[in-house]
Amino acid sequence: MKRRRTALLSLTALLGALLTALPAGPAAADEVEQLKNGTFDTTTEPWWTTSNVTAGLSAGQLCGDVPGGTTNRWDAAVGQNDLTLVKGESYKFAFTASGSPAGHVVRAVVGLQVAPYDTYFEVSPELSVSGDSYAYTFTSPVDTTQGQVAFQAGGSADAWRFCMDDVSLLGGVPPEVYEPDTGPRVRVNQVAYLPSGPKNATLVTDATAKLPWQLKNAGGTTVAHGWSVPRGVDVSSGQNVHSIDFGGYRRPGKGFTLVADGETSRPFDIGTSAYEQLRVDAVKYYYTQRSGTAIRDDLRPGYGRAAGHLNSAPNQGDYNVPCQPGVCDYTLDVTGGWYDAGDHGKYVVNGGIATWELLSTYERSLLARTGHPGRLGDGTLALPESGNKVPDVLDEARWELEFLLKMQVPDGQPLAGMAHHKIHDEQWTGLPLLPSEDPQKRELHPPSTQATLNLAATAAQAARLYRPYDRAFAAKALAAARKAWSAALAHPAMYASESDGTGGGAYPDTNATDEFYWAAAELYLTTGEREFKDHVLESPVHTADIFGSLGFDWGRTAAAGRLDLATVPSRLPGRDKVRASVVKGADGYLTTLKSQAYGMPYAPTDNVYDWGSSHQILNNAVVLGTAYDLTGASKYRDGAVQSMDYILGRNALNMSYVTGYGEANSHNQHSRWYAHELDPNLPNPPRGTLAGGPNSSIQDPYAQSKLQGCVGQFCYIDDIQSWSTNETAINWNAALARMASFIADQG
Repeated sequence: MKRRRTALLSLTALLGALLTALPAGPAAADEVEQLKNGTFDTTTEPWWTTSNVTAGLSAGQLCGDVPGGTTNRWDAAVGQNDLTLVKGESYKFAFTASGSPAGHVVRAVVGLQVAPYDTYFEVSPELSVSGDSYAYTFTSPVDTTQGQVAFQAGGSADAWRFCMDDVSLLGGVPPEVYEPDTGPRVRVNQVAYLPSGPKNATLVTDATAKLPWQLKNAGGTTVAHGWSVPRGVDVSSGQNVHSIDFGGYRRPGKGFTLVADGETSRPFDIGTSAYEQLRVDAVKYYYTQRSGTAIRDDLRPGYGRAAGHLNSAPNQGDYNVPCQPGVCDYTLDVTGGWYDAGDHGKYVVNGGIATWELLSTYERSLLARTGHPGRLGDGTLALPESGNKVPDVLDEARWELEFLLKMQVPDGQPLAGMAHHKIHDEQWTGLPLLPSEDPQKRELHPPSTQATLNLAATAAQAARLYRPYDRAFAAKALAAARKAWSAALAHPAMYASESDGTGGGAYPDTNATDEFYWAAAELYLTTGEREFKDHVLESPVHTADIFGSLGFDWGRTAAAGRLDLATVPSRLPGRDKVRASVVKGADGYLTTLKSQAYGMPYAPTDNVYDWGSSHQILNNAVVLGTAYDLTGASKYRDGAVQSMDYILGRNALNMSYVTGYGEANSHNQHSRWYAHELDPNLPNPPRGTLAGGPNSSIQDPYAQSKLQGCVGQFCYIDDIQSWSTNETAINWNAALARMASFIADQG
């Protein structure tokens, strides 16, 4: 199931969006220059400028004086229109450019000169810092005679001078072949192995017979050795691989490497401290995702920013958001909550599953034999609320819960008690764009049964967990959950439209059976009432095999109910069978893990990696971890722990999918404000941010230009423009937080 996107990005503002270009195709036989007068020997014609840029010839260059005080890159620009682009043809885009004073950024784009101003290629060099000469190759995704090359120079507080020369758009060049740098052929968890946990690695090699390996400490001394186990061709990567098991070595330390077949792995530790930090960082991620509040730089150095969407210009704000035309005749205050992913939208179904998993991370700490409630307690996350005697993880989750409650249709209105599916911009915005600078109109989208049941489930769960700290909030949450449940029963088939994907993800789902089961389970566990018990027991989901290869997610929520019914104490009849079903699901994932040369509990049908595969692997590991909590059997603990190896570097690309963790890690995730790749003044994502990971469908044009024909694990690229493989999302990070906390507890 597609996670969220159903439409390509476009800007309504001049010179538009961040969709770069792409599906590869054959190059033309002859190289043909598409631009006129790119050398500026005697004139600037036919180049144009926006009215606020004064441009002319200077020493054989085109130079323009750019005013200060503009907001967006496209507010001041130089360009040439009426270019012909041929779909599938490759082009070399080259230019020299400089800026005075140094350090200014220009956004160079090849795109469409008319609405919707699609962008086929873009780059944003920092002039006179990153060099003066630039050259790039891309493939056009369209046939058009209305192409445009533009140099966008706005967005600076101060005036500056921009010069360019030797501008070329050469068609018919050979397309570039993308070959990812996968580093050494010995693939390890680049962060840490637990001293008493499993320690496995994967060796990529043409050898068919076993090979010797050595484990070396930071000083280069061999501390363990053995032989690899040939595994043949791994279907998930297409590589011939061997497995290496060095679990017999248990001494803690830093800077270990594994040597085999003449290759030395990236370094790693043996110890628990990295997981204690990852537990915290994965949850600290949510503070910088907050909407409706300024992010304090003293709490997150380098990530401070103004509040977004509080009705301060240019924001149109979230205080009084109207519905889409024809949906309702009221407005709602829907301030707060978390921005869902790399855009400025807020979605109840994704917010619901993310909130549940954070709350469940805390609830597990209260119930599991290895749980430690204080590890995410008051003062652990450096939040504005720290010091209020409430666990910080509950403070963070409450920021989203308060928003979810605001999305409920008010009393007296048609569909009272239902929850609006989402709220986001009327049109897609481009990158980069800070939340406080978003000028778009905001809209409420129609209520849906699934959103309503997400509200019922999470609010019911919240009612039992917040009761010791804020009885009034707990009561408010439970009342909202009951109201949502009743509304969903009255409207059991109001589904979000798959076509409602302009300005934000659609999150379509045409089966609410799993959400009804999940909501009933949470309401029963909190109240013990017969109505909810009966719904749980009568649901076809209750006895179904729900632990499939893709793992649970916003569109597959039955496991959320099943896991909580298995672990949260109750008097549910047949609870032993519920617990046994979780263990059976874990057995399946353990079998899958053992069959995979890279050691993950994930083997999707036909090797088609799904959108957000990273978090699906982690959620399958959650089932393994829950089986350990239920049984105490070490095989489930080891399976859950080993699953993190894939996320942290033991994979075909030899990279960690968690920002800041591992020598090679994802750090260019698709985001409008963690956009350092496009704007040097903005940061990369914070430490502990999970990338979506390989996605066989490669829906975005940038991935399509690089990854055509990719096999499984290779369907990923760490670039901000690849929203289908490299976005960040609140539900994905919740899975990381849950598993990081579990592994840290095993220390």
